Amino acid sequence: MFDLKWLREHPEEFDRNLRRRGLPPAAAGILALDAERRALETRLQEDQARRNRLSREIGERRRRGEEVEALLAEVAALKERVKEGEARLRELSETLEARLAGFPNLLAEDVPDGEDENDNRLERSIGEPRTFPFPPRPHDELGARLGMDFARAARMSGARFVVLERGLARLERALAQFMLDLHTREHGYTEVSVPLLVRDRALFGTGQLPKFGEDLFRTTDGYWLVPTAEVPLTNLVAGEILAEADLPLRFTAGTPCFRAEAGAAGRDTKGMIRQHQFEKVELVSITTPEQSAAEHERMTACAEKVLRELDLPYRVMTLCSGDTGFAAMKTYDLEVWLPGQGRYREISSCSNCGEFQARRMAARYRPEGEKRTRHVHTLNGSGVAVGRALVAVLETYQEADGSVVVPQVLRPYMGGLERLEPDG
Repeated sequence: MFDLKWLREHPEEFDRNLRRRGLPPAAAGILALDAERRALETRLQEDQARRNRLSREIGERRRRGEEVEALLAEVAALKERVKEGEARLRELSETLEARLAGFPNLLAEDVPDGEDENDNRLERSIGEPRTFPFPPRPHDELGARLGMDFARAARMSGARFVVLERGLARLERALAQFMLDLHTREHGYTEVSVPLLVRDRALFGTGQLPKFGEDLFRTTDGYWLVPTAEVPLTNLVAGEILAEADLPLRFTAGTPCFRAEAGAAGRDTKGMIRQHQFEKVELVSITTPEQSAAEHERMTACAEKVLRELDLPYRVMTLCSGDTGFAAMKTYDLEVWLPGQGRYREISSCSNCGEFQARRMAARYRPEGEKRTRHVHTLNGSGVAVGRALVAVLETYQEADGSVVVPQVLRPYMGGLERLEPDG
């Protein structure tokens, strides 16, 4: 959402931001609606003031025994004119609000210009991909003998679901527990257990609605399954006025996530890379505007620590203007090396959303010693995607016989188990 006062003063900047995202300019149309609405508000105020004056004059004339029919007719006409004007004002306000809700966040100035993922900027690469004395296999081939079952999942639920058994089920749980322990014990995040069903307002606040409803799952009674714990974690501060001394707030949660993947037809149809249901550990920060850039770097470093501890090679990318998400002003993607695919794949996105979500959620804070309030800044990131971490561990730690070595840091969570052994 955008502050109309800011947009009136910066229409060129607004349109420049849209062009950077590959969208047509829109400031003129918005400002025309705004001008019509403000002119109508002024007219309604004048009409109401005129009605009040006429009503007083009618009373005075009646006391003097004078004719009032002409004034009564004018008051009746003004009443109808005000009624019509108020209906038009509601229509204009709703149209304006809907239009503003459909525009993406303003991009940070240091976001590189570009059209898609091919224009993202490499910031750093960490770790060397493992050299194998045998052709490394993709995770779905390895998983077939370790307890990864797509066929039975498909019979129950259709495509893009998986059943994990035995060591793989425990490995998935171990990864999530390891990440939550790391973020709470070392990084100072507060663990939160959150609802997995939310209403429209929560998804509007974080920017998934109304624009991306087709990517979500909705129940028959008006709830939505969360696409990420970002939604309930960020909405913890919706409608609140926070004390500056309490910021930053840092939350984490490990939850199932549910996505329709409506725009992913034909992409990543094999394996666990793109599922309708998957596990993820989420990080959310609520900060002052002055803190948010540094908090973005900190959050990204927290997600990186997960990959460092797992000893998984990865790289950090700054998303270009055309690849940056709707609600984000700047995003870092962490991409992990997958030997079975021979390429890097996203495992975490860490985004600074500035005040974009806060405006939609009415989330504010009161600066120390001031009466006025300001919008907080919100940030979110995967810390990291559990399913993709499992994929990366399987492919990186695989052995020629189909077994998988359990990373050292996960063994305490696996009861000391050092290796996943294949069937037969």
